Amino acid sequence: MSAPRTLRTDVAIVGGGPVGMLLAAELAVRGVDVLVLERHAATRDEPRAGTLHARTLQGLRRRGWLGAAGPAAPPAGTVARAPFHFAGQWTLDVAAPAVEGPPILNVPQAALERRFEAAAREHGARVLRGHAVRAIDLRADGGAPGARLAVDGPAGPVTVDARWLAGCDGARSVVRDAAGIGGRTWPATVRALLGLVRVPAGALPAGWHRTPRGWTVNSPRAHGRNRLITFEFDGPDPRRRAPLGLDELRATAARIAGHDVPLDGLAFAGRFSDFSRLADRLAAGPVVLAGDAAHVHFPVGGQGLNLGLQDALALGWRLAAVLHGGAEPSALLADFDAERRAAARAVIDLTRAQRSLMDPADAAGPLRDGLAAMLRLGDVQRELGTLVSGQAVRAVRRADDHAAVGGFLPDAAVDGPDGPATIAGLLRRGRPLLVDWTGAPAAARADVLRPWSSRLTRATGRAALRGVGPALVLVRPDGYVAWAAAGARADDAAVARALVRWLGPARRTAAPPARVVAAAR
Repeated sequence: MSAPRTLRTDVAIVGGGPVGMLLAAELAVRGVDVLVLERHAATRDEPRAGTLHARTLQGLRRRGWLGAAGPAAPPAGTVARAPFHFAGQWTLDVAAPAVEGPPILNVPQAALERRFEAAAREHGARVLRGHAVRAIDLRADGGAPGARLAVDGPAGPVTVDARWLAGCDGARSVVRDAAGIGGRTWPATVRALLGLVRVPAGALPAGWHRTPRGWTVNSPRAHGRNRLITFEFDGPDPRRRAPLGLDELRATAARIAGHDVPLDGLAFAGRFSDFSRLADRLAAGPVVLAGDAAHVHFPVGGQGLNLGLQDALALGWRLAAVLHGGAEPSALLADFDAERRAAARAVIDLTRAQRSLMDPADAAGPLRDGLAAMLRLGDVQRELGTLVSGQAVRAVRRADDHAAVGGFLPDAAVDGPDGPATIAGLLRRGRPLLVDWTGAPAAARADVLRPWSSRLTRATGRAALRGVGPALVLVRPDGYVAWAAAGARADDAAVARALVRWLGPARRTAAPPARVVAAAR
């Protein structure tokens, strides 16, 4: 038997769903050699996640993956709104700055996967479909950390040597297991079934409907089939590994509804639960985790896909900074771990709270009634809206950092290297952005910035940063403020220290220029 062929890469990504493909695109557009290993031969069209929330949309638009960022035209302070549900009650009013576009967008998960895969391939990523990882060896090779993967492909075995290994391979992640990363778990208490099926008119109420025995979610879809979900709250599913057939789905819907439900034409069926897990670490040696490999939760509210896509946006520029700019991986990845684990834990807590509120048992009734009353209060609406939409997420901020650090910088008009621009538009270059609101001449910091010129974009603000005052602000490519300073702290030495921390030392060879993401995809 011939020896397996060997492939080498800077970053091997195991798992080619939307999260893995977005991470590949984020790396490839920055000139990183990236290889995606996906066990499925083609994208699977399944009626699963498809809701993109405000913070995900804001990040994707800054990177150009959902088309070009528009001009900052809406008046400052105006908001865009969209209705959404919380614990099955459609009483939530999600708001976001109007300059950022709509706070919710429905896009099928499979369509996102195809979009990001096309972008990754366009920018040079190698995508190997039909390739399943059989074994992973994380031993150092010649003193340098890395990973060796044994892979089974359509043409025979393949060996992959990678400097970094990204686990985007879902809840049963082989990468997470190989790295020995444990996690905290919350056991399943809900049995949930999902089917793409024909539901006769009048057989079930449309939308979210609770009975004393559980919930049905009946959503019309194209081609004459509905997306039907059932929830029962009497313990874990004893058949969780078994295939789901039409008879079981029909019987479950009838049991919850209290009458026969004549379903037919089942095109897809699956099971899920409220089982939750949060990995103990998202970075260990040469291994990083993103998406369901890092965290899973009760999928109510469409937040799992959003968490994973935000992981990819937060990780791609960091790995590129390490590989090309010489940035210190321990510091950047420690921040990634702290930031994204906190975001994931918030979602786990929020979805566990919704599970309790959705329980049809009589004991949950007062909680539901109290929630309905509180949701009429503006402050409660805003708080829950920012949690569900991801706009409550903050990046890491240290005690001596400026107040702006860790926040997400709203879009605004600025003067960029080529003339009038917006913050969101300039971030499509894939590099951190230094915005100068101090009023200093454009040439004032030329000498200190020159060593990072290929890794940094500079812009001049046209008006004071609201709520912060004149300042220098270093914006990460995903839109969060990495560093900011005002007054005496905005001197050249402070700027240089910030750039070393976030981009790598000035003495290193300049990174390959990141390619601007095309205006529309």
